[in-house]
Amino acid sequence: MTDKLPPPPLGFTNGALVMPDGERPGSLLVRNGTIAAIGTIDMPSDIRVIDLAGLKLAPALVDLGVFAIDVAACHAGGIVRVGLMPDQSPVLDDPGIVQRSALIGRPKLWIHPISAATKALAGNDLAEMAINREAGARAVGTGRRWIANSGVMRRVLAYARDLDQVVISHAEDAGLVGNAVATEGETATRLGLAAAPALAEALAVARDIALAEETGARLHFRQITTAAGFELIRAAKRRGVAVTCGITPAHLLLSDIAMTDFRTFAHLSPPLRAETDRQAAIRALADGTIDVLSSGHDPRGPEEKRLPFADSTPGMSGAETLLALGLGLVRDGHLTLARLFTLVAENPAKLLGIESGVLRLGAAADLVAFNPETPWQLVGEAMVARAGNTPFDGMPVQGRVHHLFKGGITLV
Repeated sequence: MTDKLPPPPLGFTNGALVMPDGERPGSLLVRNGTIAAIGTIDMPSDIRVIDLAGLKLAPALVDLGVFAIDVAACHAGGIVRVGLMPDQSPVLDDPGIVQRSALIGRPKLWIHPISAATKALAGNDLAEMAINREAGARAVGTGRRWIANSGVMRRVLAYARDLDQVVISHAEDAGLVGNAVATEGETATRLGLAAAPALAEALAVARDIALAEETGARLHFRQITTAAGFELIRAAKRRGVAVTCGITPAHLLLSDIAMTDFRTFAHLSPPLRAETDRQAAIRALADGTIDVLSSGHDPRGPEEKRLPFADSTPGMSGAETLLALGLGLVRDGHLTLARLFTLVAENPAKLLGIESGVLRLGAAADLVAFNPETPWQLVGEAMVARAGNTPFDGMPVQGRVHHLFKGGITLV
């Protein structure tokens, strides 16, 4: 059997390179699927050269924590790698299932499975984390649920520490949340929805941080959405705890008011919070408390969304809109373009332990060229995703992908 030939060399000129320390004009050369040169380059005459004509060239997005494989939506959003949550059917708690899940999207999408921390994600017995790691799992996750048993969570963290894998936790105390579909407050009361206090997040965060600090494990909260949660993360980081956290654009840009008129596209998990918590999230984005911006991609069709709010399934289609909504945060002055790509590419790649997510010599040539000024409107019915259940339906945005590459191979 012959080895697969590497992709042909590729050059980019006349672009604005989005580097970790800022933007700079320059060229970039790709050889054997990796970045071979950056800056002022004499391009070889025998390679394909793409004139970017002023487009931004940045690392392609690494979307940490998607619930469904949606190749078209990922490509539209500049995503070439995803961290796949263990909440699949069947659950990613077996090495064979983990191995197969990593192959679903190839060659157009690189899937990095997050294996289940416990068998069937039930929160009781530990899954075979070491064997799943050998099968390709890049992290360990509790899925959509919080592990209520502190003894089990402590063993999960200790086991993951020994495997040098990060544990991705869902931060909501299940005892407080119960069957709630909203956050306690004026909106939930007015709509008559079962609601849980925002404190449910802080209680879960405090417990998991204490266990991570005691075990020396690496802990990542997939979504932190409350002021109290961010304060706990800040304090833990100051103490040197290996804790990070993420958020989606929905919890940065929307408050629970978006649920008015029982809009099920705004039925999310965790639920949308009060405006004070949303403002706290914006501050946490600015001061570096938030480490990852992800899509939370969880497409849900009409059979799951065209129901009474309390009966609908939480989740949103987010992969297709992640880049555009992130660029909106840049335009609004909440972060720089370089910082945005740290959040959507470099940091998620680090957590998954992959050599991608940054324009650096030797890194994988996962690249996205985009125009941040191209205007368009988010229309759920027109999305290329498996379902258009976006809480941003009808919103005008800017920023379109023009070229997309995975390991130097053209995708868009």
